[in-house]
Formats: sequence, structure tokens, C-alpha cells
Amino acid sequence: MSTPRELFEKRKARVRTALKNAANGKMRLSVFRSGKHIYAQIIDDAKGSTVVSASTLDKEVRDQIKKSSTVEAASFIGKIVAERAVKSGVNEVVFDRGGYIYHGRVKALADAARAAGLKF
Repeated sequence: MSTPRELFEKRKARVRTALKNAANGKMRLSVFRSGKHIYAQIIDDAKGSTVVSASTLDKEVRDQIKKSSTVEAASFIGKIVAERAVKSGVNEVVFDRGGYIYHGRVKALADAARAAGLKF
């Protein structure tokens, strides 16, 4: 039987494969969620580089949120990463949820990024 980590990696690989087929040259908004923090970055897969990133560990973010593992913190990160992306000229991305279920903090980040101007 597969371990939970192996199942997570399988889901992650399946999501990435589907995104590569549907991306059409768009950049990727990748989300990483840990127990205490959430991280988001926009990645240009053609160049292999990160264009924009935001996390609950950023100095300006830490001052404005009370607890970093909440839905409110995730939506704040979504807003920040979208504002930074629009400022750098990125308007359309594909959403890479990794192996995480589209629920809770991941969904809050995505909704806030959409509300702040990113299209996906």
C-alpha cells in the first residue's frame, strides 16, 4: 500500500502534467502549504525562473497578519502575489495547486489572486 507522501507525489505529478498540456506558454502560479506558512510564486517554466513570490515569512506580510496558518493569511498572500504579478506585467497564469486539495487555504489564495487581477 502507498504511503500518504507517495500518494501526494502522484497527485502532484498528475496536476503538473495536466498543467503543462494546458499552459500554452502561460506562467504558473505555484502554491506550497506547510503547517505554519503558505508560499506562492509565479514561475516562468520556459526560462526556469521565478518571476514573483510572496509568503507569510515576508517581512511586510508578517507585520500585517496575526497568525500565518489561517485562511485570512492565505488570502492576503494571494492578494500580494497578484499585485506584484500585475505590476511586473503578468496578467494570465495557470494555477498549480501541487498535490493539495483545492479547499481551505489553497482556495482562499486562489480566490484572492483572482480578485486582485490575475486571470486563471
